[in-house]
Amino acid sequence: MIFSKPSTLATLATLGALVQDGFAAQQPLPILKDFDETGVLGGLYRPNVTSERSRLGIYVMHAEQDYTTFVACTALQERGFTVFCANNEASKSGYMSDLNFEDMMTQASTGLTWLRNQSYIDKTVILGHSGGGAMMAAYQNIAENGASACNGPEKIYPCSDSMNDLTPADGLMLLDANYGISTMGFLSLNPAILDENNSHKQNYSLSVWNPANGFSNNTQCNYTADFRSRFQKAVVARNNRILKHAQTRLKAIEAGEGMFSDDEPFTIPSALYLGPNNLIINQDVRTLHHTTYPWTLLEKNGTTKQIIPSVRVPSGWTDISESWEEAAVKTTIRRYLSTLAIRANDNFTIQADGFTGIDFDSTQMAPVSSIKGVSVPLLNMGMTGHYEYLNAEKIHLAAVKSNDTAIAFVQGAEHTINTCIECESYPGEFGNTVVTCFNYVADWLSKSGRFI
Repeated sequence: MIFSKPSTLATLATLGALVQDGFAAQQPLPILKDFDETGVLGGLYRPNVTSERSRLGIYVMHAEQDYTTFVACTALQERGFTVFCANNEASKSGYMSDLNFEDMMTQASTGLTWLRNQSYIDKTVILGHSGGGAMMAAYQNIAENGASACNGPEKIYPCSDSMNDLTPADGLMLLDANYGISTMGFLSLNPAILDENNSHKQNYSLSVWNPANGFSNNTQCNYTADFRSRFQKAVVARNNRILKHAQTRLKAIEAGEGMFSDDEPFTIPSALYLGPNNLIINQDVRTLHHTTYPWTLLEKNGTTKQIIPSVRVPSGWTDISESWEEAAVKTTIRRYLSTLAIRANDNFTIQADGFTGIDFDSTQMAPVSSIKGVSVPLLNMGMTGHYEYLNAEKIHLAAVKSNDTAIAFVQGAEHTINTCIECESYPGEFGNTVVTCFNYVADWLSKSGRFI
């Protein structure tokens, strides 16, 4: 296993002594569950009182981060639910982007299958946050519909028949689910890169860090219309080059002419899908700024219904595009195609309320596509202190199969669901966003006839 079991166990063992976001110290300690050679382990958080809520199992896992101590684990345990917070085998070091779509699906199924088979659990609900939202939306879609949900001709890299045996959940919750791991990689492509083998060779006229294009250090960047147009077209062109190269190399591998017989390494400079590398949307908060339609906004003292604006502040002042560790995708040809690749066309634009020109159906990892096959009750929540909040609206609108959907936004919550202090215009403006968020989640889970 790539992560450290002793470290995870030690972390879980100390949680009972913590008081965080109202978490009571008298709650039982989480119990470590290790699935041995499967690459999965997790912490089981059982509440101290047996009730109808405790018989509902909440399953939490991220695509690559260790979520054994994610904030939802204790927040939902405190509210009476049984929660299993899991860790998969993906590298946590950041040195290798070793995500593999089918591995993620089977590892998610391992923990969920175990949880739903416990005698004290009647139903299970998946919780996916950030990249975990992209993963869990895909998982539930495939678990409900089989491999036909992921092996169509629209997919860049169709899945195998092994995806026919996933265990479905009874409900799905997506908290600040991102636009898809592949989408975030696309949004991280630096179009200034001229040579895929040399990150130093760049066209500075396409750089977001060029003041001539509208960059302004440590404050809101006001990129010119001309630059944004050139930038967006160049991102699509670079994405096309990378995708074509990967597909060519796959053909060579399959013909026995690759570097190895099964796969080969693939490094993409200035393309890592993690937040610090997402371009323009970090620096210019006029992008992905508001929802298209009015929705429920959860405030510290009540709710309103309105067009939901983001309250995030600009960031991304440091150019790390030449860094192998911080900015390069380090993967393989097959892993890239199955998990990180996506198509886009020349209509690609980043707008105030979304995107155009991205073919979300081409990838396995875009929740706005996956959600179309999900029929179970669905909750979407967005955190307005981050740009990924806006995807909650897009997923909600695309959820055409489920007849039980809900959407809400937490005012002033950063991506981690904690209060975005730097977003506040005065101290305490947004209150305790963890409490606000999970009180709403608990009410949704507890609605009579939904799961209980």
